[in-house]
Amino acid sequence: MAIVNRLQKVVLTILLLLNGVVLFAGSAVAQNTQKDIDRAFDQATQLHQAGDLEGAIRGYTSILEKYPDRIDVRSNLGAAYSGLGRYEEAIEQYKRALAVDSRNDTIRFNLSLAYYKAAWFSEASVELTRFLTANPKSPQSLNATVILADCQVRIGDYKKVIELLSPIADADSANRTVAYLLGSALIGDNQIAKGQEIIDRVFRDDDSAEARLLMGSMLLLADEAQNALKEVQRAIELNPKLPSVQAWYGRVLMRLGDTEKARIAFKTELASNPNDFDANLYLGIILRQDKQLDEALTYLAKASRLRPREQYPRYHLAAIYASAGKPEEARPLLEGVLKEHEDFVEARVLLASVYYRLNRKEDGDREKAIVEKLNVQQQNKQPGAQVGSQSPNPKSSPTPADNTKQPE
Repeated sequence: MAIVNRLQKVVLTILLLLNGVVLFAGSAVAQNTQKDIDRAFDQATQLHQAGDLEGAIRGYTSILEKYPDRIDVRSNLGAAYSGLGRYEEAIEQYKRALAVDSRNDTIRFNLSLAYYKAAWFSEASVELTRFLTANPKSPQSLNATVILADCQVRIGDYKKVIELLSPIADADSANRTVAYLLGSALIGDNQIAKGQEIIDRVFRDDDSAEARLLMGSMLLLADEAQNALKEVQRAIELNPKLPSVQAWYGRVLMRLGDTEKARIAFKTELASNPNDFDANLYLGIILRQDKQLDEALTYLAKASRLRPREQYPRYHLAAIYASAGKPEEARPLLEGVLKEHEDFVEARVLLASVYYRLNRKEDGDREKAIVEKLNVQQQNKQPGAQVGSQSPNPKSSPTPADNTKQPE
């Protein structure tokens, strides 16, 4: 859920990671190198610790030109890049260090943090899992577990979060960060009452922007959009710069049918938080509805990269490709969606159309027959529903987490 974007700052504050990493000290690791290289490493590390990251990078790079297998130097170079926000370069250095010493858990932890800061949450999740498997009793294990849970919430692995954090929450029910993540995961997993119970217990008397936003998100998930609007507006009054608050505001406005104000809210969110999944997804949907296909494609592609397992970005991307006369690009996206969500009627309708455009009549006819069967089944389950409706059915379609009704 996008609501936990602000936990990145909370987690990083807990870890006291000013540069996002643990540095190696030259005196502890340079016993077998030449004294001048030892001295150069010490000097570069001192520059790093003093905040002169550019100077430290020059020093580390100079050493690595002659000693490319010095993983301590390469790891610190990654730390310097991370401190400057150059996360892809940091990731490259950590990976090269691990290629020399794959069992170095400090470097692996630093790599996972670089992935996390770069919003590569799937990759961060993999590395954090490896770290925790190898170091279940490490002093950093709790912090690593919290960050892993945050990554899993962001990529929609709610059941994994529930499994990971439930024992911790039972042992420390007052831990606000754990309660926040666990409650959000339960809500994302449609266990709304249980998630609300956990969050209410910890945030009941809290009039902060965070607490108001939490309440607003729960009300929206419970389909109480008007009450959700009041809570989110209060959160904005308390802290207009709170990460994800504008994204949730946009989602509430979309539910209420005010797409113009929602568009502004999503763009406001993305101006300061470009990796917000929901803002990218919903803005892309609005732009697609308005036939601004090129711009919609940009946001939907970003949403798909942020959460590769989510189906709705891929469905809307396929719809754009189909509208643009590119059925061959739409086909694999739709086939992938339907492999995981067989009763997604709208995707099957679109896939049938794509097959016909590709002169695959037999495949198109098969999809059309499945659609007719699914429509009959849905009509039987929901008396009075119109057969062939084009509105996503939240019981059968992989809609976004809050089941927001989407324009087609």
